[in-house]
Amino acid sequence: MRQANRRVERQPLFSRLAVGSLVTVMTSLPERAVNSNFPAGQSSDPVDTQAVGSKTEQAASHNRSPKASLLLTLFSSTFPIFETLSNPSSADKKEIKPRNYGLTTAVKRVMTGGMMRRLQEHFLGTSKADFSSLTNEMWLLGSFYKVSSGESSTDINTNSGLAAFLEDFSSKIWITYRKGFDAIGDSRFTSDVNWGCMIRSSQMLVAQALVFHHLGRSWRKPQQKPYDREYVGILYLFGDSEACPYSIHNLIQAGMGYGLSAGSWVGPYAMCRTWETLVRANRDNGDHSQGRTTLPMVLYIVSGDEDGERGGAPVVCLDVASRLSSECIIGHSNGAPLLLLVPLVLGLEKINPRYIPLLRETFTFPQSLGIMGGKPGASTYIVGVQDDKAFYLDPHEVQPVVDIKANNLEADTSSYHCSTVRNMPLDSIDPSLAIGFYCRDKDDFIDFCCRASVLAERSNGAPLFTVAKSFENIKSKHNIGSLSGRLGDIAAKNSSREENNSALEKLCEYDGEDGEDDWQVL
Repeated sequence: MRQANRRVERQPLFSRLAVGSLVTVMTSLPERAVNSNFPAGQSSDPVDTQAVGSKTEQAASHNRSPKASLLLTLFSSTFPIFETLSNPSSADKKEIKPRNYGLTTAVKRVMTGGMMRRLQEHFLGTSKADFSSLTNEMWLLGSFYKVSSGESSTDINTNSGLAAFLEDFSSKIWITYRKGFDAIGDSRFTSDVNWGCMIRSSQMLVAQALVFHHLGRSWRKPQQKPYDREYVGILYLFGDSEACPYSIHNLIQAGMGYGLSAGSWVGPYAMCRTWETLVRANRDNGDHSQGRTTLPMVLYIVSGDEDGERGGAPVVCLDVASRLSSECIIGHSNGAPLLLLVPLVLGLEKINPRYIPLLRETFTFPQSLGIMGGKPGASTYIVGVQDDKAFYLDPHEVQPVVDIKANNLEADTSSYHCSTVRNMPLDSIDPSLAIGFYCRDKDDFIDFCCRASVLAERSNGAPLFTVAKSFENIKSKHNIGSLSGRLGDIAAKNSSREENNSALEKLCEYDGEDGEDDWQVL
């Protein structure tokens, strides 16, 4: 801390000039007003911000645009790296306060105001959704909404498609940066501001899978208390303490082998593997008296041959799914529920345009859980699409930590929901991302496989992922193309899940015939 404070003291002139320039830039930016009559609620501007660690900035700087990197570099010297657990000596206070206290206070006021959000949208290319400028068809995690021509969120009929969409969107679990929780492990971090967005995005995706599992796809947040016990129980799982099974504390502990640490940014693949490690640890060492719990579904991280080490396209392997389901300790007569996470790299610096229609199509799947990804170095939870825009929940809001008990049905859960719909262009999404799907049972999984195979057939040789019976079939590439094609035929010819189930089981007995390789390695 002393070194950081001395470094700020040596550059008072630069800091003053930089902040003056920043204020000038921000006052010149046009405001993008939200077109919604839903109250902003907890999606309003952040209450406070924490500093950006120099290590975090170096880890993510190569992914950011020049504008974003310049902006974050400007702010990085203004605040301490983390909330310290000890106070600086009185000598340090006397040395620094007269020259920097007023400056720090002024910049914090700027960063926590509405201008900061508008500045972020300007540099990151994101904005609040204007539904009137787009077509009338929207998809939100497998649900279709049609907006009447000319309808906007400033004049909503309660029975309209847009009103139904907004009710659905605001019922999604929103998990953001928090400040004021207990220090993570042996670190001094009591906030995840500016480095925990990928972790928060993954928490939102898994939380939504639990909502689908316990409450169903049609569930909406109740307007009256007491709340559903299952709903409050889900929020408890993602609390910000070691006692909560899926907290940021436990995820970082589980992900150390994949490079996770407090204060550092992590990518989608490492995040998926971290969840796999945490779920396995909770299952193997399950002790409910200590707050541990077992995920009530099978977690399947979809990868290619050699676990994707050679860059192969991910393959949903039917044998792997069957084996994982058989290992599930929870008895299910029609197969165990399945949570699939598919980490992908769909380009180098920008996403390959050929994949954008395929990504859009995944949101039409009834099993869709959306995408954890977003702008380079700034992860979001993408939950829907309309035309060439992606709707998302933004974890970059700073909120005080809350302590929700699993049995408190009167708890204030407002900070876990957002009524402000934001969007970004689909072609601006970072090529490194992960797609999620939830299959309730065996029939639902078969339906998913058929839809995925139809999508692969439309990919012109470059699918997001494909389907195979086993990894033995993967070694013979023609079997993948043949199986995908036959699954596509099944989906086209059979209208019911029962027919798909029977046809797919027969197809899985197929030994393979010569066929054309219709997929490519990224």
